[in-house]
Formats: sequence, structure tokens, C-alpha cells
Amino acid sequence: MNAPSAPPLPKSLQANPQLGQWLKILPDGEVHVCVGKVEIGQGIATALLQMAADALEVDAGRIRMVQPSTAYSPDEGVTSGSLSIQDCGRSIRHVCAEARELFRQEAAQRLGTEPDDLILDDGTIIGPGNARTSYWELAQDVPLDRPATPGERAVRRRHASGREDLARIDIADKIFGRPHFIHDLRPADMLHGRAVHPLRLGSRRSGTEDLAAIAGAGVQVFEDGAFIGLLSDDELKVEQAAARLREKITWQGGAPLPKEAELPDWLRAQPVDPVVETRGEASAQPAARTLSRSFLKPYIAHASMAPSCALALWPQDEGETRLRVWTHSQGIYNLRADLAVVFDLPLDAVVVEHVEGAGCYGHNPADDVALDAALLARGCPGRTVRAQWSREDEMSCGPFGPAMRVDLDVDLDAEGEIAGWRHTIWSNGHSMRPGRAKQSTLRAAAEMEGGAPCPIAINMPAATGGGADRNSMPLYVFPDTRITNNRLMVMPIRTSSMRALGAFANVFAIESMMDEVAREKGEDAVAFRLRHLKDPRAVKVVEEAARLVNWPAGNGLESGGRGFAFARYKNTGAYCAVVADIVCEEEVRVERLTITVDVGEVINRDGVLNQVEGGAIQATSWALKEAVRFDRDGILSRGWESYPILRFSEVPAVDIHIIERPDLPPMGAGEASQGPAGAAIANAVFDAIGVRMTQYPITRENLIAAMELGL
Repeated sequence: MNAPSAPPLPKSLQANPQLGQWLKILPDGEVHVCVGKVEIGQGIATALLQMAADALEVDAGRIRMVQPSTAYSPDEGVTSGSLSIQDCGRSIRHVCAEARELFRQEAAQRLGTEPDDLILDDGTIIGPGNARTSYWELAQDVPLDRPATPGERAVRRRHASGREDLARIDIADKIFGRPHFIHDLRPADMLHGRAVHPLRLGSRRSGTEDLAAIAGAGVQVFEDGAFIGLLSDDELKVEQAAARLREKITWQGGAPLPKEAELPDWLRAQPVDPVVETRGEASAQPAARTLSRSFLKPYIAHASMAPSCALALWPQDEGETRLRVWTHSQGIYNLRADLAVVFDLPLDAVVVEHVEGAGCYGHNPADDVALDAALLARGCPGRTVRAQWSREDEMSCGPFGPAMRVDLDVDLDAEGEIAGWRHTIWSNGHSMRPGRAKQSTLRAAAEMEGGAPCPIAINMPAATGGGADRNSMPLYVFPDTRITNNRLMVMPIRTSSMRALGAFANVFAIESMMDEVAREKGEDAVAFRLRHLKDPRAVKVVEEAARLVNWPAGNGLESGGRGFAFARYKNTGAYCAVVADIVCEEEVRVERLTITVDVGEVINRDGVLNQVEGGAIQATSWALKEAVRFDRDGILSRGWESYPILRFSEVPAVDIHIIERPDLPPMGAGEASQGPAGAAIANAVFDAIGVRMTQYPITRENLIAAMELGL
């Protein structure tokens, strides 16, 4: 009988199998951990450090998380999809556990004993008779320039050894105002750069304005096609020059935008590339009746707290590195690939280093401004150029989360049970990240003379979570389910990845319709969901959320309502159920969100709580406030006044309960709560005033429109 094969290496480790690329143990007692996933405010560096410390059985204070760089870090693609713990974390755990055993074996030989007789204590290896050595003494004798090998290796988990979660390693600098973000970098002899971008894709300058005269003294002007860049030693001068040029330059041509009021019909009328997925079989009996609803999610901006920023340097001495870039991109290797394409350089001639930016979950303009910096720096070798976008640029020129129309048709049999479920999506693709095509997707690459037009956004394959179709296949079990994802083949408004991708709109549609069908049957909304769930972990999450609020008891709020929603992110990730308690008066106000999650093994409890809470609050802002405004000529919502987000005074109380699963693989938490939080708010509105909201955001104007339609 054949022995069972060893479990395969974690995904990121399969792609980067050398132990030494991830881990360095130094004779001075330090441990360096190098990863390809980047810190974007989600606390991932802390969680990964914790996993490394546990696997090596050393004190966390010995470990330094090395800043990711294409010069030496493992290539882990993009930090996205709530996969950092699942892919990177499991890889780090495996690497450190394997290294621990290699050191244990070397120590056993040196001490004349068996590996199982050794005890580890913060890197000190203790044998019988108190004979000792350490990682640090053996560092030169245990080479890690070797490939990882498959197999399970025990890890003494932090909670099992009685230790608490690590405190976030990135917070102190932020609280005390110490230089930390990319915006804080100020190398010697630095130049300040700005770019002036047209507001419509494909536009070109139509006037004959004297750009140098408008920019003024002390500011250099670079013009290449529609790309206009400015450089100066004085940041104030270059900022003022950019503002004058934005006001004076006239543009013509480019892709006309649709009319905002006609967005749902426009989405459905465009040429599309359809993808169909089915589950189950159609009933031979005709449906007794069909419930149909059409849902809309508008374009959403990233609305990062600080505009995007990057630094670039073309060294005067043309050595191996021809271009060096510092960026807060979520995919440094992907960005490197696009920069190499634009400048016709070998990949190894471009080095991209990550420096944390001021908040974003998705593809914001961080990659775009990196190309701006590189273009401006090309004209002044040996001097570092710091390029920063304006708030207006950030809100109007970067990629948006795509608008989505979702039509749901639910066939009911004579008893009111669901016999068929048809879910049809119209949306642009949800990924235009760099590094995934032969041509660059960066904005300035399309603006430069001779540059290829901006490519149309794609969707990721369903096997990796999908894009517009993410979470469109219900976790509920119905006899016949059909999903049609229509990817638009035109893109007048630039779109790409936004936190949760299509899940925010799809869960909104699914959970609204589940609520409506339950009410049609006169059945409790939670009981109805439970009847259609077969996954025991899903059942547990739903039951626990209902128990925490004593469902379906009212929330005791005057003009209040209570709504429920559930989803498993990507149907393969974390489980999340949300109960929303709202007040609906002149406008909707969310008072409390009660959330239950199952993320498998919890690596850092505080990190899970922060991610789930942050996602739910962001979803509340999306659901109640956010929509990109535009007309035929361009984006109109170019600042906070025209693109409102949730204020601190409007943030709801958030109660989170984690279902402990210490023996199951860990899953990411960053995108689990967006879909259920928004959908629960919409269902709570119906509970409060009997109006079915089918369009985000749930503003006073959209509420009135829904009332007039009799929804």
C-alpha cells in the first residue's frame, strides 16, 4: 500500500521555493523575514511576523520585516483578494518551520544527541545536560539557499503557548507623526513633479497655450502627446503651476461618457463578452410566477485619504539598475513589468520598492503616479523626482470600481418555493492592474505620443474568485441556477479593482431577493436562508448572528428597522453574517452592525476585528453615500464636497463575534464584510419603511425615487 503523498507547498512558496528568499537568520541574533505581500494598513506585516515567530519559536522582537522590493523579495503578485494570510502566511509558516527543523538537525549532530531531545527557547537550542547552541551560532553552517520540501511541520501556535497577539508594528509611527508614508520621503537634491491629465480617456490638447509661460519661472514643462509634466525645486511653485494649467488647458476628443441618469440602460445596451455558469437542472414544470428585480451599483471612487505619490530615479551611472521607483502599489512586480514595457527595458533593469501609502484597498492611482514620476525623472538623471497627484486628479483620473447592473429573475413553484434562479450582470471588468498584458495599463502610457489606447478592463477567472461575477453564484442551494456575466467591451470611464470587486453588488442583489422571497412566503428571513444552506459552517455563522441580536426582535429604535444578510466571500473564503439596525427619517442612519465571522484559524485576533470592522464601515459609506458623478465631458465629483463619504459622527457601533476554528486553515478577513453589510442595510430599510431599495447609494433622492416606483 502506497504511503499518502505529502501536502503540496503553499501557493506562494510553489512560485518562490527557495527558503533563503523568504528568511535570513543572522549571527548577531536578528531574523529577517522577506515577503512579497505589502502593508496597506491592513496589519498584514504584524500577522506575518507573528506566524514567523511562532514557527521559529523565537521572540517576535528579534524579527525584522524587510520592506518588499523587486530586487530581492519573492514575487507574490498583487496584495489583493484577502489572500495574504492564506498564501503568504502559510508560506512563511512553512519556510520558518522547515528552517527550524534544519537548525534542530544541525544542533543534534553538534551536541551528539537526537533532534527530538532538543528544546528551543528564543533561538537557543538546549540538549541533555544543558548542552547548548543557537540559531545564531549555527547560522553559517545551515545554508538556506535550498528549495522548500513538501510536508506538514508542527507549529506551536501563539494562543497555545499563552502569549497574546502582537501589537501592530506599524501603528506607533502613525500615531506619533514620525515619517512613515511614501509622502514623507525627502531624499537630498529632490525635485518635485506634477502631471496634468485630461479628464477624458483619449483626449488631446486642442489649444495653442504657451505652457511654459503659464507655468511660470522656476518650473520646467515636459509635453509628450497628452502627457504634460512639471518639475521644480520648489513644491509650492510646481503645485501652483499645475493648478493654472488645469484651468487654462483646453482638451478635445476622447471617449464621451454616458449620461449619468441613463446609466442602467446604458450598461445593458453596450456590446458585451458574456460568460455563463450554471448549476442544477431546469424544472420540467413551468414556473407558477417569477419575481424580477434590477439592482444598480454606481461607479465608486477609492477616495484615499492622501492623494497618490511616487518617487523615481534614473541613476547617472547606467549600471544594472537603470530605473528605481518607490511606490505604494499593491503589486510591485506587476508595476515593474509595465514600467519595463513603457521604457523598453529588461525587467532586471527596473527596481520597484514598496513604501506604505495612506490607505487604499484596490487599484487606485498609485501605479499611475509611479509612471508619472519615472517619465519626469528620465529628463534629469541622478536626481530623484517626487510626483504627487492632486485631490482632483485622485478623484477623477484614477481607476474606479465599475458600475454594475444586476438583474435577478426568481422562478417560484406553486408552493412559493424557489424553482429557478437567473442572475444577469452587466459591468466593465474589475481588473486593469499593470503587469497582466503586453501593453501598459498605466494612464500616462496611453497619453504619450504613439501610446496604445487604454485597454479594456478584464475579469479574473472564476476559479480565482472572478471579477464582476464574484459572489454571483449563491451559496444557497436551488434546483436550477444560471449566472450570466456580461463584460462590457467599451470603457469610457476607467475601471479596475475595488475592495470586494463584484461581491458588493452581487450580495446586495442576492440577499435582497432572499429577503423578498421569504416575505412573499410569510417566512422568517433567517429561517428561510437556513433552509437553503447545506454548508455547516455557513449555518453556524447565520445562527450565531441571529442569536446575538435575539432575531427577529425589533431594535427598539423609533423609525427603526433591522435587516439580515450573509455571504461567504468568493464562496471559498471567510463566512460573514451581518445584522443592521438603522433609523430611517430624513435620511438613513446606521446605528449598529452586529457581525459574525468564521475565518478559520485566527492568526491575530485584533487584525481580524480591525479588518471586518473597517470593511463594514466602508460598506456603510458605499451603501449610503458614495457615487461618482459625471456628465458627457468628464468626472464631476473631484473633491469631498461632490463625493461625500461617511463622517466620523455617522459611523455605526460595530459588534463582531469570531467563531473560533483553530484546527482549520486560516482565511483572509479584509473583504468578507462588504457585501453582507451593504445588503443588511438595504434589507433594514425595507423593514423600517416597506420600500425595497434596488440602487446604491441609499440617499434621500433614491429613497423617494423608489417610493414613486412603488418598490
